[in-house]
Amino acid sequence: MTKYLLTVVQPANAERPSPEALEKIMADVEAWRQELADAGSWVFSGGLHGPETATVLRPKDGEVLVTDGPFTEGKEYVGGLSIIDVPDLDAALEWARKGSLATTLPIEVRPFV
Repeated sequence: MTKYLLTVVQPANAERPSPEALEKIMADVEAWRQELADAGSWVFSGGLHGPETATVLRPKDGEVLVTDGPFTEGKEYVGGLSIIDVPDLDAALEWARKGSLATTLPIEVRPFV
C-alpha cells in the first residue's frame, strides 16, 4: 500500500456556494470519506481556513522571520486535503475522481516518498 496526498484546490475569490448547494457538497464529501473508510483506504481528511489565516516562518541567518498571510499570492490555494492508503496510482486517481465530483473542485494527487 502507498500513501497519497489528495489536495483540494480552492479557487481564490470564488463565490461561496449557496447554503443549499454547500449542504449537498458537504453530504457528498462525507459519503466519499465514509466510502474511503469502509474500503480501508482512509487515513486522514480535513478542510483548511483560507490563506489569509496562514502564518509563514522563514529561516534566515540563524533567525526565523514570522509573517502573517500566505507564502505567495495566487489564483488558487489548498482548501483541504486527504491522505489515503491505496495499492497504486490508479486506485489513488479513482478516489480523487470521486472526491473531485463530491467537492466540485479540482484535486491534485501526489504520492508520499
